[in-house]
Amino acid sequence: MEYKIRKMNPEDNSAVVAIIRHNLEMHHLDIPGTVYFDSGLDNLYENYSNSPKQGYYVITNSDDNVVGGIGFAEFPPFQNCAELQKLYLTDSAKGFGLGYKLISFIEDRMLEAGYKASYLETHSNLQAAIHIYEKSGYLKIERPKEVAHGAMDNFYYKRLSEA
Repeated sequence: MEYKIRKMNPEDNSAVVAIIRHNLEMHHLDIPGTVYFDSGLDNLYENYSNSPKQGYYVITNSDDNVVGGIGFAEFPPFQNCAELQKLYLTDSAKGFGLGYKLISFIEDRMLEAGYKASYLETHSNLQAAIHIYEKSGYLKIERPKEVAHGAMDNFYYKRLSEA
């Protein structure tokens, strides 16, 4: 199957939210302190289209159905750093290397926006995601005091390279 990555459209909001919430429910993370309850989750397009220093992208299958997404936004506690945000895939899109493809894609967008590093937070229930992050060069760090989602318990950092 062929997959394409494109900038999110307003019409993609409901599909992306459904994918995110389904994944969190499957991993028992439909709890306060996760993105599940973020007030802006239902308005991702609007929240990510405010600045060239952030963005959200979807990945679609050959039928142009949204099967996942990934975003980034500035992470002010670290200098010249973006936060990799909301990387989620449908169950049917897992196992094809799309997580790696999305991470590589979003890191390129981060570099284009002028960032030199990437930060992310995740939960120990998401072992497949942790594996992908570590294999993509992210290093585990101590919990920053500025963590937005209090239920998260794993924190990663990667210096981006233009090479």
